[in-house]
Amino acid sequence: MSAKPKRGRPVLHGVTVIALLVGSAYLTVELRKDEQAKAPAVQAITDIPHLRSGSATTIGLQTWERLSNPDRSVLRIGDGDILATFTDGARTATLTGPSRTFREPANTSSRVVTENWVRLMPEAWTKGAEKEQWFKDWFDEYYGSERDDLLAIAFQYVGGAPVKRDDEGVPYAGDAAYGPLNPDNGEREGLRLEESDFYDYLGIPYTFRDGTTKQPEAARYRSIDCSGFIRTVFGYRGRYPLAAADGAGEGLPRTANGMARSTAGVDVIGLSGRAPQYERPETIGVLQPGDLVFFKLDAWTKSRLDHIGMYLGTDTDGHQIFISSREEVNGPTMGDEGGASRLDGDGYYAAAFRSAKRL
Repeated sequence: MSAKPKRGRPVLHGVTVIALLVGSAYLTVELRKDEQAKAPAVQAITDIPHLRSGSATTIGLQTWERLSNPDRSVLRIGDGDILATFTDGARTATLTGPSRTFREPANTSSRVVTENWVRLMPEAWTKGAEKEQWFKDWFDEYYGSERDDLLAIAFQYVGGAPVKRDDEGVPYAGDAAYGPLNPDNGEREGLRLEESDFYDYLGIPYTFRDGTTKQPEAARYRSIDCSGFIRTVFGYRGRYPLAAADGAGEGLPRTANGMARSTAGVDVIGLSGRAPQYERPETIGVLQPGDLVFFKLDAWTKSRLDHIGMYLGTDTDGHQIFISSREEVNGPTMGDEGGASRLDGDGYYAAAFRSAKRL
């Protein structure tokens, strides 16, 4: 866990994702009654498959299955429907829950309809962890919960998202910019400056676990670049440990390149080919919502990976969609400006896709 900032961390209230249905340019959530009826109630998992009676229905026989590439444990019910997936070495878990629709009408016609809820466990998964008490307690609390997950949190920073403040008045969520305009605006520098992290967005100092304190820059207030966006969602909001910089001990590094090459989590799609460009992955079917996806966009960055996003899943047209913060839109987006947010096909980002990690 990261050390607390000098001003208090935001108090994150447990609200349903339906509360995000404000405006036209951020997450909309549609909790359908028929899907809610299908969803199992909260339960504690035991190591013995058993029948469980919910408030209205009997869910049926539950079984654990081990799969490979990557090594993971899958919880199934009845005829094989997946309740949850847990990957060895990763804290990220996907739980099946009520259906939601993620969209951003101002920037794309794409819609991602999903029953996946992505959450961080308190510990990395290992084979047999379903027998451990920490997991039983965690699963009992979060399976069936409609509290904000990582996907919902990510959409609290897209264009038009309403401001959310903690008890001290610090805005911990709401429409985020990418960064201030670049006064040089040279060929390589881009239209906007990078290096805006979560503490810049918040406008408060932040002390990391190694004792390093970072001060926000006034010009970067309410701005987060691509890696800053991921650190905001997974770290500041999700409580995944954060490092002050690349190579600064344990925790999620500062840059896209640092995250891609770190030991955090598990690589589900490794780099292939030779530097500096590497190769585009031949298959990407292994991805699951919540995975970090890495790109090589600029030739002049040599072997560095220079962009990062979070995979959302497949949209209603069958495209594999991600969300990231980018300068063309000036903030987090799943939109099409500057290149469609797709991993499949031959578009700008699809051609630049290089690797993926599950935290």
